[in-house]
Amino acid sequence: MLNNEKCSAYFSPWKEKIAQIQPNDLVFLYSNGKGIIARGTSTGVVEIADYINHEGFHENEEYYMHLNRFEILNKPVSSSSINKIVGRHVVLAPTMVQLDYERGLKIWQAITKDYL
Repeated sequence: MLNNEKCSAYFSPWKEKIAQIQPNDLVFLYSNGKGIIARGTSTGVVEIADYINHEGFHENEEYYMHLNRFEILNKPVSSSSINKIVGRHVVLAPTMVQLDYERGLKIWQAITKDYL
């Protein structure tokens, strides 16, 4: 994802969540144990590709979307920092977490100020 400046998900029901991302949404890439590691704005165009992992070849199992204004952070935003920024506990276990625009904007601004 980082090398290709995109967000992606694999296999149902997770891959279909990519289609929920609207054009110009604020997107944050999160790495378990680290936090938010990159950000960008969505194109709104879902693309589909084959996926190869340790189990073999999987046809049409990657759903992805390229991100504009893509930036890799100098330091990750930890989950505890995310909670402080948005003012509530955010469960980050699912493949995709949706936040309202106001909270997403707070994270975007905090990244601009302290994490780039």
